[in-house]
Amino acid sequence: MDKHIPFMRRAIELARRGEGLTRPNPPVGAVLVQNGKIVSEGFHKKAGGPHAEVKCLRQAEGQKTNRLSSATLYVSLEPCSTEGRTPPCTDLILERGICRVVIGCKDPTPAHAGRGIRLLRRAGVEVVSGVCRTEAQELIAPFAKRMLTGLPYVTLKLGVTLDGRIADASGRSQWITGPESRKKVQALRRRADAILVGAGTVRADNPSLLPRPAKGRAPWRVVLGANIPKKSTVLTDEAAEQTLLMEGSLKKILRDLAKRDVMHVLCEGGGELAGSLIRAGRVDEFAIFMAPSLLGGTGFPMVGKAGWTLKGMPQLSFQTLEKLGNDLLIRALPVKE
Repeated sequence: MDKHIPFMRRAIELARRGEGLTRPNPPVGAVLVQNGKIVSEGFHKKAGGPHAEVKCLRQAEGQKTNRLSSATLYVSLEPCSTEGRTPPCTDLILERGICRVVIGCKDPTPAHAGRGIRLLRRAGVEVVSGVCRTEAQELIAPFAKRMLTGLPYVTLKLGVTLDGRIADASGRSQWITGPESRKKVQALRRRADAILVGAGTVRADNPSLLPRPAKGRAPWRVVLGANIPKKSTVLTDEAAEQTLLMEGSLKKILRDLAKRDVMHVLCEGGGELAGSLIRAGRVDEFAIFMAPSLLGGTGFPMVGKAGWTLKGMPQLSFQTLEKLGNDLLIRALPVKE
């Protein structure tokens, strides 16, 4: 199993290049290996376009390789086995005579889970499944959430001081965190299908919410609430058609976004919206950018003014800690009861 890990990690690395581009499909990467060396690679770039396996095997056609019956194909996600906007990848794998397929994780869709693996094995292909499973499942978590629940995956991003403030008493928040953190936020935006904020954030900061540079990404910009100035950037810039003004319950809003093929929502505030999402149990992941500074007093709290009792407060599980310049990025998951 260990010999497969470097190649699978490369497939996952390739797949991440497609994050924010593939909706409603998951990001997938593929690597073809022969005699212990990578001979071709591919990743899924957009829905309706060639899947990772197809890109990888087409690239191999131009390589001076031996018969593919001695090659191993590494795919971050179980190959598709049904006809959609493109033919099944399992058919192409069998057609090219691949002898071994190594898979990161199964397709979470109940109708498809394990079907591609069974088809390949019945045809005599050796299939190894579950290599780097945790990383592969994390990669497709937004896709899995939408397929299994009908709701998008929500990442709550917060830029805070050490004492948990997201703005000073007058509402100013630019800039609590440093340039390295702001660069990382742009990368998070490129992974998302929609950027979500409350109307108060638009009134206070007039943000663009677009990833810079976009690198081909065009996420929806979703503003919750009313009384948004008509001259706001999100209503007047070159991407105004990508802005949605929405009101109603969080579940309904998220379900409506899922109907627009949104798999991953990045919420960028403010505090009241953050608190509402947490209380409604809609946050799947926290990305907390913490600056080594203090505001105190009547600065705006990171999750709004309505709190919890000690007995009822939400619990988080720290996953990773990353230093970004003078700041820290804490990635955490909610603890499910």
